[in-house]
Amino acid sequence: MLAAGRGVRIRGSELVPKPLMKLGGRPLLARTLDALQAAGIERVVVVLGYMAEDVRTVLAGHTWPGMSVQTVFNPAYEKSNGLSVLAASPDAGGRFILVMSDHLLDSRIISMALESDPGDGTLLCVDRKLDRVFDMSDATKVLTQDGLIRDIGKSLAEYDAVDTGVFHCTTALSAAIRDIAARTGDCSVTAGMQALAARGLARAADIGPLLWQDVDTGEMLEEAGRRLSLIEANEDAAAHRVRQ
Repeated sequence: MLAAGRGVRIRGSELVPKPLMKLGGRPLLARTLDALQAAGIERVVVVLGYMAEDVRTVLAGHTWPGMSVQTVFNPAYEKSNGLSVLAASPDAGGRFILVMSDHLLDSRIISMALESDPGDGTLLCVDRKLDRVFDMSDATKVLTQDGLIRDIGKSLAEYDAVDTGVFHCTTALSAAIRDIAARTGDCSVTAGMQALAARGLARAADIGPLLWQDVDTGEMLEEAGRRLSLIEANEDAAAHRVRQ
């Protein structure tokens, strides 16, 4: 889970790092960990950077039974988020789920990622509900064909889905990021995925009706609050069906 960035576009993040901003009375980062726990994840590596000690303190005050949470520090947190992937790669193993600490997620999206085959590359959970994307100008767009990602980026003119920030990765993503960073000094996760897509190694899985929300601005945080209510209502309805 990437939690290293400054979050400069959301008001107040200079005093409270974005992963610690509250959503429904609970830090964003904690809600992401809740979703990972609900999906059955047993070990999480959280990559820290900006105000790392503050984040560590909050993590120490929470527990997730059945799930261990460890932290690593990315000293290059001012650069792109791909370097946070590299910071965690020694602890991530051959296959891992990659998520962002500032995304509200229905835990079933993580379950879908776990159940989907990344092949020899990386699988990205994508949202095709384009009419429900809160801020399309900010979204990372994805162009797919026959289950593969053909292109990915914020400025795509042609696209049929958006990036939810949930990935099922093999070491191919880390290798792609490492190669680009060695040549340029920096690399984002998106650039790593672009490199895999060019080689036919980036797959897509459609999340269908499931909900999520990226949180980059105050307006997005408000929208995440609305979507949280819907996610919790869906979870309650599912639990009720199980009891019946």
